[in-house]
Amino acid sequence: MSKKMKRILVVDDEENARLALSKILVREGYEVTSAGNGYEALNYLRGKEVELIITDINMPEMNGMAFLRELNKIRPASNVIMITAYGEVETYIEAMNLGAFEYVNKPVKIEELNKIITKIFREA
Repeated sequence: MSKKMKRILVVDDEENARLALSKILVREGYEVTSAGNGYEALNYLRGKEVELIITDINMPEMNGMAFLRELNKIRPASNVIMITAYGEVETYIEAMNLGAFEYVNKPVKIEELNKIITKIFREA
């Protein structure tokens, strides 16, 4: 599958962060959809397939951990990168135990994110 065919869902309640990351990923050649919260993302995923989900952890209504728990019920083998401005060891451990592929601190460094995405798609 070519890079252009890879679909990524970006989930972040901060519109500017969501749009900026989406724009960068589109420029990198990915097909990108975004959601403003975990509920929106879950609704989208009930009808569509994506190869990767990049989600913020700290969101109102449904935080990234709750989203990941719900995601595991409908798509247990999903590739997920968690991003956060509040990196804590306990949160990292919980995310990894829930099946997240990687945990990245904000501000996201695009080179670091590209390495992780490449690794995910190479292993898929």
